[in-house]
Parts: sequence; structure tokens; C-alpha cells
Amino acid sequence: MPGHQPQQPPAAAAVRQAQAAGAQAMQHVARKRFGQHFLTDAAVIDAIVRAIDPQPGDALLEIGPGLGALTRPLLERVQRMRAIELDRDLAARLREQLPQTRLDVIEADVLKVDFAPLAQTALARAGCAALRVVGNLPYNISSPILFHLLPVAAQVRDQYFMLQNEVVNRMVAAPCTASYGRLSVMLQWRYAMEKVLHVPPAAFEPPPKVDSAVVRMLPRAGAAPVALTHLSQLVQVAFSQRRKLLRHTLGRWLQERQYAGAFDVQRRAEEVPVAQYVALALETQGAAD
Repeated sequence: MPGHQPQQPPAAAAVRQAQAAGAQAMQHVARKRFGQHFLTDAAVIDAIVRAIDPQPGDALLEIGPGLGALTRPLLERVQRMRAIELDRDLAARLREQLPQTRLDVIEADVLKVDFAPLAQTALARAGCAALRVVGNLPYNISSPILFHLLPVAAQVRDQYFMLQNEVVNRMVAAPCTASYGRLSVMLQWRYAMEKVLHVPPAAFEPPPKVDSAVVRMLPRAGAAPVALTHLSQLVQVAFSQRRKLLRHTLGRWLQERQYAGAFDVQRRAEEVPVAQYVALALETQGAAD
């Protein structure tokens, strides 16, 4: 790695991190209300770190560090980073076990964190171009977290998240498929996304009841300047009754806004490409909501 060599080979380091995480997972009782499933598989940890490819000067922010299975190998490769953790016991453990001069643990609910000033501070401190966000997201609130991050996409270089495999499939779904929906449209408008790793339940302690996946999210530099709230409302209306033709849902919504354009409402919501939803939002965002 240019300008920086880890003290141990990545695979050996991942094994050590996984062993430590596994031992700690046995000591810490996972809290269901926080959706806690701790990553302990050495091969998966190594694969995620290699996909992220952290560099010493990166402004790295981790959501949900848990027992630090990813935090430790990431911290070995960057000068400093931040982590947001809701569980006070886990936050205290991270502060005790990792150097506070290089790891800033923010004890907070991620859905209540204002990422705009956080991104500005991190970028000023690191002296780099954009924030890098990573994390094993709680599956029970993964979609709200993704939407919460949308307004700061312009300040983000990339995002790597562990999510429920079904959610990742929805994120990257193409039109005319069963997985294509509101989440697909809202995220594909702002990010280019790719599933980079499949993760089985056995990689966690305790194992979840579903398969997981890691997704790479790259903000689009030329994303259309549509108002987030307006696009969100439009898409929500469109998919509110996805089995019906859009004339029954979005058609009425457009009539209320006196829309006189040529958008075809004789289709189902899943048949409309992202670009057409965005174009319609641009046409109608001046109308009263």
C-alpha cells in the first residue's frame, strides 16, 4: 500500500481481529433493540477492508462499530477516524481498548446525528476531499439510515455498508423486477451502487436469520438537482399501490398539481426508470405540495 505498510499481513491481521471480536461477542449480550449482530469471520473482515482500501489520510467514519471487528483493522491503516455508537457499553469499551487520540467515539443515535457539520469537521481535520462512510448497519433501521445520509452525499466520497441481502437487492434493482421500488429509485438517483460481497449468517455472533451483503455506494457527481423531499413524495405516491396502473395513484397526484406534461401513467410504478422519475420531479417541483 503506497506510503503505508501494516504491521502484519492483512489476512493475519484479520484473523487476529476476528478472534478478538469472537471472544468479546461471547462476553457481550447482544441487544435485540439495537439489532446487534457482531461480525467475527476473519475472511469476511479481510475482504471488506480490502474492498474499502483505506489510506492513511482518509476521513473515515464508521457507523455501528460494535465490538470493533472492522474498527481495529481500519484504524491500523488510517491516521484517525470517527465512529458512531448508540450502545453506551460498547462505546465505553471502544474508548478503553483503542487509542482515543486516533479514534473519536460519538455516542449517539445515528438517525439524530447531523452529518453536515460532522463531515465538514472531518474533512478539515483530515485535509482530504470527501468523507468515507462505512459500517455494519442495524438491519431494523438500515433504510432510514440510508435516507438520513442522502442530504450529505455531495460531501461523501464513498460508502460501504453491510446490510440485509434483500435490502441490497432492492437498492441495486433494475426496473421491471420485483425488487425495484422506492428505495431503488431514491438511492440510484444519487449513487452508483454495486453489491461487492455476500455474507452468510455464520459470519456473525449471534447469527442473524437472513443472509447479508456488502454494498459499495459512489455518489454521482452529475446527479440532477431535484429537491429530495419532492422526489421522495413523488416516488412514495407512485409505489403506494404498485400493482395498479399509475393513473390511479401518481396520475391523481399530478392532476392536483395541474401537470400538463407527457408522462405516461398507463404503466405500473416498477416499469418507470429512475431517470424518468427524476425528470418528472424536476418538471413538477415548482407546484405546491
